[in-house]
Amino acid sequence: MFESLSQRLDSVFDRLRGKGKVTEKDVADAMREVRQALLEADVNFKLVKQFVARVQERAIGAEVLESLSPAQQVISIVYDELVKMLGGEDGANASKITFAGAPPTIILMVGLQGSGKTTHTAKLAQYFRKNGQKPGMVAADMQRPAAVEQLKQLGRQLDIPVYREPAGAKPVDIAQRSVRWAREQAITMLIIDTAGRLHIDEDLMREVATIRERVHPQESLLVVDAMTGQDAVRVADEFNKSVGLTGLILTKMDGDARGGAALSVREVTGVPIKFMGTGEKTDALEPFYPDRLATRILGMGDVLSLIEKAREQIDEKDAVKMQKKMANASFDLDDFLNQMRQVKKMGPLTQLLEMIPGMGKALSDPAVKEALEGDQMKHTEAIILSMTMEERHNPDLINASRKKRIARGSGMTVQDINQLLASFKQSQKMMKQMMGMQKAMGGRKGMRGLGSGMGGLGGMGGGSPFGL
Repeated sequence: MFESLSQRLDSVFDRLRGKGKVTEKDVADAMREVRQALLEADVNFKLVKQFVARVQERAIGAEVLESLSPAQQVISIVYDELVKMLGGEDGANASKITFAGAPPTIILMVGLQGSGKTTHTAKLAQYFRKNGQKPGMVAADMQRPAAVEQLKQLGRQLDIPVYREPAGAKPVDIAQRSVRWAREQAITMLIIDTAGRLHIDEDLMREVATIRERVHPQESLLVVDAMTGQDAVRVADEFNKSVGLTGLILTKMDGDARGGAALSVREVTGVPIKFMGTGEKTDALEPFYPDRLATRILGMGDVLSLIEKAREQIDEKDAVKMQKKMANASFDLDDFLNQMRQVKKMGPLTQLLEMIPGMGKALSDPAVKEALEGDQMKHTEAIILSMTMEERHNPDLINASRKKRIARGSGMTVQDINQLLASFKQSQKMMKQMMGMQKAMGGRKGMRGLGSGMGGLGGMGGGSPFGL
């Protein structure tokens, strides 16, 4: 989402890094460009003005201008102010869910029609189940005919119970009766999907307010489309004033919107962002951390979130097994295929690589981005699946005649086979280097899971079939 903003800020900071000494004029020029970049990202005008003023005031101090690394100091100040705008140092605490003293904890989902409310009800339920809770969902959106059926299908798909009543039942009564049902079913997290409208109106606000008065939810979360820009901020502000919100879920954070809503909504409304929707799949939901988002915007990556994603998809025993294979150089093409599949489960490659410090610039290259988002991984999988197990375990056996056979079987060319084999050899070298670095760092548990989990990315070096 912040690709354009990140690139603009990076070019500003690059020019500052190129100067041995930074003057007040250099800072003023840089802040002028930062201001323009934020406005183009659709950040609230008043917030931009305040943000730039605060950064400039701190950046022209003697401790910055006379320091040995003034450019880095300025970047650090921009980071601090971004974190403040996104919720401050206490933003991570504000983003935590408030639990009831005795179950169930009730979460009321509100928002306009089309914001992704029903889908994110299911995403939230799955998120809580992964974290050891027993969730249940409530179909209280009687305004949209397909909403009840949609939630029912999502519940069946995820194996999460759904409370629903026949057409004609009143949403307020449904919500009240669902609480009794949740207690009977020993459900710990009850997520109520309420009705939306195409626009804000009195009926919508009255219905949501009445449900809230009757069931006393611990959380009232507004689901809002981040790609609608400042309109999302306006919707959040109106819901908060009329109903009272405890948090926000920003959807479509993986889109190509400018990101102004995410940067503005916390400061304008005072309501913390609790989650971000990062894709269409039901597991594409992330807790919101102001500091992590700030590092992504500044192109510094987000290693903590990357490690968390890896831990979700990679079994610890498999990670240890793969670590041993890497250490004794027995990692083969079959392992490479398995690792590649595990990485795919973690989400789109572009999103994963954005979390690695320093990869932002590489992703700004259209050719690189096209390679990652294209069919290259499918082609690589087809090539490996066209090999015998003996060839996967020992690629040195693959001679000219075998390459022709593999090419016919996969629908690729002999040149593609050569590129994959060269790429695999390069990945083996990279893995040895990673293992050496990990050993030097004391073999930290978190890095162990990440190292093996990212093994499938090793093939993306120069000359690989991914075109990088």
